[in-house]
Amino acid sequence: MKLVYAIVHSDDAYAVNKGLSSAGIRATKLASTGGFLSKGNTTFMICCDNAQVDTVIEVCKQYSQKRKQTVPASAVLERDYANAEPVEVTIGGATIFVTDIERFEQV
Repeated sequence: MKLVYAIVHSDDAYAVNKGLSSAGIRATKLASTGGFLSKGNTTFMICCDNAQVDTVIEVCKQYSQKRKQTVPASAVLERDYANAEPVEVTIGGATIFVTDIERFEQV
């Protein structure tokens, strides 16, 4: 068995959840916040058979969109530059961790 942590942008959480549900995969959703821009994310915790891991990853790829966002230069630079122009960064997509799990129970 595997435990998959899939961190997606909050705007994509509904679509990812529906995609997982349509694939017959159950998940636990947790609200989370990204460290880079302090924006809302959703972390899905999914316990599944080894054979389902690729399906989980494909659903996350399909429904997690990357997008461009303009942010103040101070959000990406180590120092605060008063006259620095805003910077365009890519956000979204999914960050996925897959770990082995020794035991899983629903009680």
